[in-house]
Amino acid sequence: MGCSHLASSRANSFALGATLSSEITMSKSSQPRLRFFAQASSQRHIPTQDQYLYRAPEAKFKIAIIGTGTIGQEHMRVATLLGRAHVHGIYDLEQHSLDAAQAEYSTYSARALIRYKSLTQACEDPEVDALFICTPNFTHFEVLKTAVHSGKPIFVEKPMATTLADAAAIVQIANEYSSFIQIGLQYRYKAQYVEAFHEALERVSLGKVKTISMCEYRPPFLDKVKQWNKFNEYSGGTLVEKCCHYFDLINLMAQANPKRVFASGGQAVNFVDFEHEGRRADIDDHAFVIIDYENGVRANFTLNMFCPDFVEEMVVTGEFGRLLATERFDFHQQQAATASISLELGENGASRTTTLGYPRVVEQSGHHGATYFEHQAFFDQLEGKTADCATPLQGMWAMIVASAAQESMRSGQPVAISELIAREKLARLLAGNQE
Repeated sequence: MGCSHLASSRANSFALGATLSSEITMSKSSQPRLRFFAQASSQRHIPTQDQYLYRAPEAKFKIAIIGTGTIGQEHMRVATLLGRAHVHGIYDLEQHSLDAAQAEYSTYSARALIRYKSLTQACEDPEVDALFICTPNFTHFEVLKTAVHSGKPIFVEKPMATTLADAAAIVQIANEYSSFIQIGLQYRYKAQYVEAFHEALERVSLGKVKTISMCEYRPPFLDKVKQWNKFNEYSGGTLVEKCCHYFDLINLMAQANPKRVFASGGQAVNFVDFEHEGRRADIDDHAFVIIDYENGVRANFTLNMFCPDFVEEMVVTGEFGRLLATERFDFHQQQAATASISLELGENGASRTTTLGYPRVVEQSGHHGATYFEHQAFFDQLEGKTADCATPLQGMWAMIVASAAQESMRSGQPVAISELIAREKLARLLAGNQE
């Protein structure tokens, strides 16, 4: 994994005030700073190529958002904040989702939005440069099959699909596609993980990585349209729906393919009495997952979804020491998220703890700032620049671990990845796709 987005994240923070002053209405506490940037950007003496980026970037691109629920609205907000593109149109089957998205959009942008009448109309609009697929998990593959006829760059939210068969089909489509497809695994852009990868893989501060431990403690799933995320059939299961983020991170840190997965978990607290249209919810709310990798790295992941607030941790241990990356978000106390990284190298090396973060307006735009840098990577690709983006192949490997873990939870037995790959007929595809 490269960390090319790290330096650019520092530089672009200077541009935020100017961008926001023209597009987004902020809180009263932010107004003095925004007025400064608005005034600065209007001064004639500022050169076109200003090293401090006081001038607001011009939006070169137009995007269409397909699916305007919670995550679709986040992408609309972040695209406007970044300023490299503006939202040209939106499409959703649910009228109230369209209404909610347009109402929120009007609070920070005066631009008009086109409301497409069909998916094909949204994808084929000649004014649109790129498509963002933000629909429920079980619809991603079908929507993508229509979207690729446009030949436009496509962003597909995580998980890329709900089955390995559909994930494999998406990888094959991407291999033959005239443009590019990026998967929405934006946790790799969170501040603490950017720094963790830099320390462990770029600076090699720990020596060879030997073990990786990750955990997430959080509240239950939020409400979604028709409660699709309460059912394995529509979500792909908790370890696919939610935890593909963490398996992506672990895969990247391990720098190898998984060999064996063992998991234990189930549904203990959340939605045990919940029904929708006569169906009982079957979504898991906790899990313990152990992963062995082909290069000898061992990893584990813990999930608990009946906690009051959000805590994430990554612990990486190597030959020379230990790294701890954390993020805490006190949801009920309405306290901002805090992130840090600690490096412990023993008596012969430096040890330190560093608090991390992005500018507040970036962190508040979505997923604690990660979505902003995910967009930055997408538009870098669109401009032909080198960018660190989650590929369909990486998305499928995260799904392979998640699917193996869910199978192990059902059977109570470890799952050999080679057997899973053979059973799902993935061997030829994976042999021809090495990253």
